[in-house]
Amino acid sequence: MCLVSATPVSATLDEQLTYLRKGLAELIREEDLRERLILRARQGKTLRVKAGFDPTAPDLHLGHTVLLRKMKHFQDMGHQVIFLIGDSTAMIGDPTGRNATRPPLTREEIEANTETYKTQVFKILDPEKTEVRFNSEWLGKMRYEDTIRLCSRYTVAQLLERDDFAKRYAAGVAISMHELLYPLAQGFDSVNLESDVEMGGTDQKFNLLVGRELQRDYGQLPQIVATSPLLEGLDGEKKMSKSLGNYIGITESPEVMFRKVMQISDGLMFRYYELLTDTSLTEIATMQERIARGELHPMEAKIELGKLIVADFHSMADATHAADQFNRVVRQKETPSDIPVVTVPDGVRTDAGVQVDKLIARTGMVESVTEAGRKRKAGAVEINGQKVTELVYSTAGLTELLVQVGKNWRRITL
Repeated sequence: MCLVSATPVSATLDEQLTYLRKGLAELIREEDLRERLILRARQGKTLRVKAGFDPTAPDLHLGHTVLLRKMKHFQDMGHQVIFLIGDSTAMIGDPTGRNATRPPLTREEIEANTETYKTQVFKILDPEKTEVRFNSEWLGKMRYEDTIRLCSRYTVAQLLERDDFAKRYAAGVAISMHELLYPLAQGFDSVNLESDVEMGGTDQKFNLLVGRELQRDYGQLPQIVATSPLLEGLDGEKKMSKSLGNYIGITESPEVMFRKVMQISDGLMFRYYELLTDTSLTEIATMQERIARGELHPMEAKIELGKLIVADFHSMADATHAADQFNRVVRQKETPSDIPVVTVPDGVRTDAGVQVDKLIARTGMVESVTEAGRKRKAGAVEINGQKVTELVYSTAGLTELLVQVGKNWRRITL
């Protein structure tokens, strides 16, 4: 589903700037954006707003949507948004934040990931108002002499000003030549798209500024750079990342998404409100004041946040159901209404009962028998409402087991 526009296209210039500034970390430069808005309006044109995404993983998470939401805000104002898929730059591998060279992806991996990106981004962006481009359109056609000509427009000293390159160089960690080409390739994208604004995370600032310089070199107006904050993951400390396991995926089920939102701290909740919803800063401040006065419980505010986030990627009905499930299972300690029912697997039963580790592993509640053993010994396994730490659970006189491991439930018929 597409997010609903919160501000009309007919907004005044100051209203547009206020709306577009919300949730941005930095705008280089705001006076340039004001002037560009005036210029394009006089020309009867809209801004060309570019953001690039390298398809390096098959799924997007909420961290990616911070940038997508800001792109949607430009769409709300009637501007042309360009969703650039970096199918060529993905083969280099963005060195941003890396302390080692990233292995390049294969063309097959890139094409597979690209298809999932195209589906997922339109949960936020309006497909009718989005220009989808691939940077292979121009990078893939470059001859060797074209690459040399592009490289001549920037110096090694300028590239080594980049923080992660400088740190690796100082530490004696290898920097491959192809990594030095990445900022130039991204900047050349801006030249080819003639972008007025380029958006990216704060960790992309160097690359975005390279685009600004290259546009000047090619006789274009330099793009305005708009950076969005990096969203902290569920741990509240590190950047949201699938590799760190602190993420909320936008294709996850409503129940899983909602439950993960409930895991964040009360302090992080307001940052999520700012970066992941269209709730105004005034409304967020009022909410914080009500909580401070004891008029609103933080859990109620967090439940509302969870519903807003789930509704963006599923529906309000799904969000309401997920909240109800959370209330029943977590807050009220009730049994979920939709527990999977399975038959006891082969090789689990003994004369004395069932082997607990094999039972919960073979019914898909954990990934392995070894992990099951750890869960059982830690007291994380319940059968028929009682914690089970013994290896074998007696089934004498029983026809069914209600098994819980954390948030996973099974009804197992014997």
